[in-house]
Amino acid sequence: MRSPKDTFITVYGRKPVLEALDDPSLTIDKIILAHNAQGDPVRAILAAARRRGVPVHRATPQRVKVLAGNGKHDQGVVADVVAPRMAPIEEFLDGLGDGPAALLVLDRLTNPSNVGMILRTATAAGLDGVLLPRRGLPSIDPLMIKASAGVAFRAPVVRCGTVEDGCATLAEAGFVVYGLDAGGDNLLTAELPDRVALVLGNETNGLSPTVRELLHGLLAIPMPGGVESLGVASAGAVAAFELARRRHGLG
Repeated sequence: MRSPKDTFITVYGRKPVLEALDDPSLTIDKIILAHNAQGDPVRAILAAARRRGVPVHRATPQRVKVLAGNGKHDQGVVADVVAPRMAPIEEFLDGLGDGPAALLVLDRLTNPSNVGMILRTATAAGLDGVLLPRRGLPSIDPLMIKASAGVAFRAPVVRCGTVEDGCATLAEAGFVVYGLDAGGDNLLTAELPDRVALVLGNETNGLSPTVRELLHGLLAIPMPGGVESLGVASAGAVAAFELARRRHGLG
């Protein structure tokens, strides 16, 4: 049975929940409201939920904090928003069949804004997926959604337990898994296979040692201007559009 965490993005906080309710392109499964929540913003949420026919469930404040995963900013309300393109890795691979595909894999990034920006650029580039492990990566929260400019709800998110599990599963499915690293071959000129996954490492430490053991090779973004490195979100944008160029035979 598919986990709710692979089906919904949980939004918390009164303003983000109201914004989600006011967006007709989003499907809201349910609202969970602390039984002691009150005030004008709460009344606005209840009215918006009634207009859209979204069920509202009452719960203890502690239960809402647990569901939000954030004890400071839930403000007594969470909403489960349907993420139509999010899927566990097994389901994603079944849907792909044997055709070509290109993915980004995120290895222990710590900044939700970086993850959100990568989701935005990968979706814009038309990549088949972005692998977000459930452990070792920030949860999809309002900060990440804001950084993605709302694209996180519609991004092709692939879920797995750990990044190591994900890389191993992709390799078993015929993907060649590369890591993005300054010591690698030129990303822009290297020959790439039809099924490719590119791992982006942590903002400070780069690729994890345990992930390096699973890689088939390393690729680097050439920087003839003498800049030592790019931030991971910028590097992810370059990589996403280069993979898209190869994927769609452009250029």
